[in-house]
Amino acid sequence: MYDLILYIYPILAQFPKSEKHTLAAEIKKTCFEILKLITKTNKEKQKLEHLRQLDASLELLRTQVRLSVDLKFMPTKKYEVVSRHLAEVGKMLGGWIRSSKL
Repeated sequence: MYDLILYIYPILAQFPKSEKHTLAAEIKKTCFEILKLITKTNKEKQKLEHLRQLDASLELLRTQVRLSVDLKFMPTKKYEVVSRHLAEVGKMLGGWIRSSKL
């Protein structure tokens, strides 16, 4: 997630001025929410509920990023890289959820 934030920040800075305080800000907020949930979940004994929240936030981020591409605020090539980062986070989260259910 950290690497995704490092990659996406310069992209968000290139959003149209009218979107920097709306969609770009929401994407940043969701990224940091996910980072916060990862950190918090690592410290919890009962992880499953936190992992569900994390999964929902990750899905929201995927939707926000897809919307930014559809609105032509993010180039398709950069979306592909962001999408790979999101897929990697999703795989790690899926494994974490499976191990927590055992």
